[in-house]
Amino acid sequence: MIASQVQISAYVSGETKRMMEAYVRTQGKKEDFLIETALLHHLQAIRELPEEVIVPPRILISEDSAEVILELLDDPRNRPRQ
Repeated sequence: MIASQVQISAYVSGETKRMMEAYVRTQGKKEDFLIETALLHHLQAIRELPEEVIVPPRILISEDSAEVILELLDDPRNRPRQ
């Protein structure tokens, strides 16, 4: 390990871990390379781009909002016409 490096840890979902493992396996990269590169990209984006153009990978909604969304999705009048 290079002296200027430090170790961090984080909890991620099982799906995120599976996607990371698949990526490093197919690309021949190491997990630490992927994590540092992704973190640097994210930090650069939030530093240089306006906040309103950053799309979060997850959107948290309330239970009430989820019910409204499900009702809208279940209503055939809300489906796109073909």
